[in-house]
Amino acid sequence: MSLLKRFAFYFGGFAIGLILLYFFIGGSGASCEYDYGPNSRTLKNIRLKKRVYTNKALDALKNNQIDTSDISNLLLKGDVLFSQSNTKLDSCDVYVIEGAYKGKPKEKLKISVKNCNKKATIQKITIIK
Repeated sequence: MSLLKRFAFYFGGFAIGLILLYFFIGGSGASCEYDYGPNSRTLKNIRLKKRVYTNKALDALKNNQIDTSDISNLLLKGDVLFSQSNTKLDSCDVYVIEGAYKGKPKEKLKISVKNCNKKATIQKITIIK
């Protein structure tokens, strides 16, 4: 068998394999977005769950004129402070997340999130100046 036929068979099989792989992985909802580090995985886990706000958090939203879109943005681009978080609980982990607030460089928004199996409860919201 000539070298040209070998390459033709190889690339033909490779193309068929890629097509099959596309159909198998395409329906599974797998994503290749930069969710490799613990910070990104934690934020994505919280973003995908139903969000519930405590009364204390709702009061902080109202008093500081913070919108829920700011919380969503924080859960997208924020930093999880694992040193201040409590992940050794049996039922739900509590994470502290900090990030930019409405594009103001000197102010940061800091939230405390109780991450359970089916919902994420925003417990506390503070602005750091």
